[in-house]
Amino acid sequence: MPKHTQKHLDPRQPLVVDTTKLPRQPGATRALKRVVPAPADLGLELISVPTGSDLELDLSMTSVSEGVYISGDVRGSLSGECGRCLNEISEPFDVHIAELFAYADSTTEETTDEDEVGRMQGDLLDLEPAVRDAVVLTLPPNPVCRTDCPGLCPECGVHLDDLPADHSHDDVDSRWAALRNLSAEPSKVASPQSKKHRIEE
Repeated sequence: MPKHTQKHLDPRQPLVVDTTKLPRQPGATRALKRVVPAPADLGLELISVPTGSDLELDLSMTSVSEGVYISGDVRGSLSGECGRCLNEISEPFDVHIAELFAYADSTTEETTDEDEVGRMQGDLLDLEPAVRDAVVLTLPPNPVCRTDCPGLCPECGVHLDDLPADHSHDDVDSRWAALRNLSAEPSKVASPQSKKHRIEE
């Protein structure tokens, strides 16, 4: 029996691969090219691969003595928001994967921990964990729309790109705010000179 138990793999799932046509002779190789919908929650909080968007698999499957070695590239698109200014981010990605999937009851399967290598179920293997690891590990935890994004004004929340270079907010003690407002109002008391002028008219 296998050393570890796994969920039963469904060959109808997009990232489950049937290797029946790959001879179990070390060195045998077959191409694996397909476009599949991205699984849910593929990414981080601020940036991720939209669920159901196209994932392009450009991989090769190679038989080795202990299992099937999968290598190649996974491409798709990312969507998220800038960690500085909150603007939308949309950009392509291209990541490389290289993963060994051990045959059940093989020496590798018996001598390694479950998270060290992938596991075969008969002729089936699940690419989702390998794809998920490859994509997530390349994503920045705090993505930016561009490297020199200045972000938002901490006082008014307006994008600094949209504000003049001398934009600032006076940091006035709240205890003096009433006096500042008072000084800003036009004087309503007429001066003696102005009163005298009106009388003479």
